[in-house]
Amino acid sequence: MAEPVRGAQLVSRVSRILKVVSEHPDGLTAAAAAHATGFTRPTTYRLLASLAAEGFVDHDTARGRWFLGPELYLLGSLAADRYDITDAARDSVRALAKETGESAFFSTRRGNETVCLLREEGSFPVRSFVLSEGVRFPLGVASAGLAILSFLSEGEVDAYLAGVDLAERWGAQHAEILLRQRIAETRERGYAVNPGLILEGSWGMGATVFDAAGRPTWALSLTGIESRFRVERQAELGQLLLDHAHGVGRRLATERLGRAVRSSA
Repeated sequence: MAEPVRGAQLVSRVSRILKVVSEHPDGLTAAAAAHATGFTRPTTYRLLASLAAEGFVDHDTARGRWFLGPELYLLGSLAADRYDITDAARDSVRALAKETGESAFFSTRRGNETVCLLREEGSFPVRSFVLSEGVRFPLGVASAGLAILSFLSEGEVDAYLAGVDLAERWGAQHAEILLRQRIAETRERGYAVNPGLILEGSWGMGATVFDAAGRPTWALSLTGIESRFRVERQAELGQLLLDHAHGVGRRLATERLGRAVRSSA
């Protein structure tokens, strides 16, 4: 297989390091960024310094930590009209947190990953902090990723699982045979359950939000401690997630139709 051209390799590295920085709202050191990306420390520092010079990352020299920079905010603002779908989900995320007392989230699919876009804290004082805005998980990992993966076509599921080894990074409970069992259970119930597979004692549940074409594109989810997700409560939480997921999907379809009408006027 031919080596990627240098320019494409550089773009890939820049993309990877920006994603890592985005997953740490409180910033991270260059050493931590190197560990997360697998790059050498000199390479990581050169990339961060070059990105800082263009305003794509920001360096807090007093704390030695790196953050996303102002230029990304400006670019994101310009892209928001086309891609921002959080407004349609915000009320549901808040309602789920208020009605259940758990932390509620809205995530989107990006390729073979899910990215958390919204988080709302519930009233229950003991919380799980596995997920927050910007955090990414592979499809099939965490309740949002399991919910989305479960409603892809059989061919897409087969192709995805043939190309990944989730057990290597996420533990034996993510072996293909066990993941396929959870996919079957999710399809039967309609919602996904993550019984503390990422962090012991931290449970989650998720429901798929479909786009106008019926594609599993987003997910609503809840996380909390194990005692809050007992079997007798799961049906209630699952139905709430499904109801809100349906509502978000309907609002997203309405908003996109409205944009299409306005752009053609």
